[in-house]
Amino acid sequence: MPRPNCMVFAAKHLPPQEITGKEVLEVGACDFNGSIKPYLMHHDPKSYLGIDMIEGPCVDKVMNADDLEKEFGPERFDIVMSIEMMEHTRWWRRSLTNMKRVVRRGGLLLITSPARGYLYHGYPHDFWRYEMEDIEKMLADFEIIGLERDESGPGTFVIARKPMDYTECDLSDIELFSVVTGDRRRELTEEDFKSKYFKRVAFKVRLKDFVERTYRGIGRTVGKLLGLK
Repeated sequence: MPRPNCMVFAAKHLPPQEITGKEVLEVGACDFNGSIKPYLMHHDPKSYLGIDMIEGPCVDKVMNADDLEKEFGPERFDIVMSIEMMEHTRWWRRSLTNMKRVVRRGGLLLITSPARGYLYHGYPHDFWRYEMEDIEKMLADFEIIGLERDESGPGTFVIARKPMDYTECDLSDIELFSVVTGDRRRELTEEDFKSKYFKRVAFKVRLKDFVERTYRGIGRTVGKLLGLK
């Protein structure tokens, strides 16, 4: 669910000349609450392809981000973008590596993601938070053009260009903060999802959703009693 600031960042760093005539891939494209696609299409890309794990608006192909290179081959797109998706991929190294590999040399990779402090939101899953220092390590093999902290989210935004002499960096030692465990981890285990910490986190989310549904139901009932539409 993109925040307005995500869209502003993308529009600021993808001017028309970077879009027109280019082949664009959006990873996690389903339009739940807004999409960058109308902005991109207004500037006449050569093509736009939206992928996601589920069917929905702006989704052209249902598939996993971990299979991008296998599906499309290396260096296939001029622009690869992922807006508020990376927190939902448990195996983030696979997803990021695939996104890097399908970007052409000289092409752009744009990612926005929640940072630490953004509440757990399982749609259906939520695993990681990305800080600016994490992104710098993750994209050490790209030329970072723009890197910003979004305090309203909070979140982290980045756009980077793939060098012509690209050599892939090692991601294996990077630890990220996980909302599943409440600390930094390289990987998550099945036991982490059974911990008391995660059960408390999940319970708070269920309770919040229940309260919100209850208030909406009360509002609809009161509206009917008062004859409001």
